[in-house]
Amino acid sequence: MIEDIKKRALHRTSILEGQLRGIARMIENEEYCMDIITQSRAVQRSLESLNRLLLENHLRTHVTHMFDQGGDEREQAVGELLKAFDFDRR
Repeated sequence: MIEDIKKRALHRTSILEGQLRGIARMIENEEYCMDIITQSRAVQRSLESLNRLLLENHLRTHVTHMFDQGGDEREQAVGELLKAFDFDRR
């Protein structure tokens, strides 16, 4: 894993952990539903940010290598990318 991306991804997971603990407290305290939903949507955006980092790492490392290899490796990379974007052709 690329060191900078790894550092950023780990930071993002720490933020996500805190956000989820906050949501659990909000539910436990029976806070206003719309406030909980707002926080839940913030978690979803944070997860998307994490996914973008992980995808960037995958593209810069594994996919470039697999494309260089060609043949079955290249086809596997294409399949993985399609799956990552919910375009799985199976």
